Amino acid sequence: MEIVVYGHYGFALLMFPTAAADFLEYERFKLIDSIGWFLGEGKLKAFSINSINNESWLNNNMHPADKAIRHQQYNRYVVEEVVPFIHNHSKGLVPIVTTGASLGALHAINNFLRRPDIFSGTIAMSGTYDLKYYSKGYFDENVYFNSPVEYLQNWNDEYMLEKMRKGKIIIASGQGDYEDPNASRRLSDILHSKGVDHWLDLWGHDVKHEWPTWRQMLPYFLSKFN
Repeated sequence: MEIVVYGHYGFALLMFPTAAADFLEYERFKLIDSIGWFLGEGKLKAFSINSINNESWLNNNMHPADKAIRHQQYNRYVVEEVVPFIHNHSKGLVPIVTTGASLGALHAINNFLRRPDIFSGTIAMSGTYDLKYYSKGYFDENVYFNSPVEYLQNWNDEYMLEKMRKGKIIIASGQGDYEDPNASRRLSDILHSKGVDHWLDLWGHDVKHEWPTWRQMLPYFLSKFN
């Protein structure tokens, strides 16, 4: 699948598209422009990848079990193909921070939480972290292991939890139209219960689920990374 790279140096920002979009979505909607200073100054390199959401949760012609299988295949693609591509392109084992908005936020934080030994942090914007929202209530093992609010509360692998605790986790949401701040609160509560430090940042009731929000959020949060 296609990958587009922006910037020339710095840690890697792995970007997951929203909803049914493709690897160029963040460029089309000017999110890349909003982080132009970080790219130009060599603070980070952004790697924007394709989604498979049209082949899984947003495809109404598929059985939910097949959608969940496709989701798992996507996870393997990220770990087995995208991560090595990033390291090769960056000529070294650079830190990788995941990010995304809306459905991309679920992919971003899910990949970090599943593999905190690979990813260094995550910036999740305006997400819903219960995969049953997208599976319309269907539930099996593949849904469970891709639904952060399900598996994280039962996770007792201290090695992986310690890796999470060393990462930088930002969970952000507006509280305006079409936002679901309670989804972020719920995930935050579970992280607290596991002793995983993170930053829950809920913006105002005038902050909507839309591109201007994410064009403000992403550069703001990137400015907080060392």
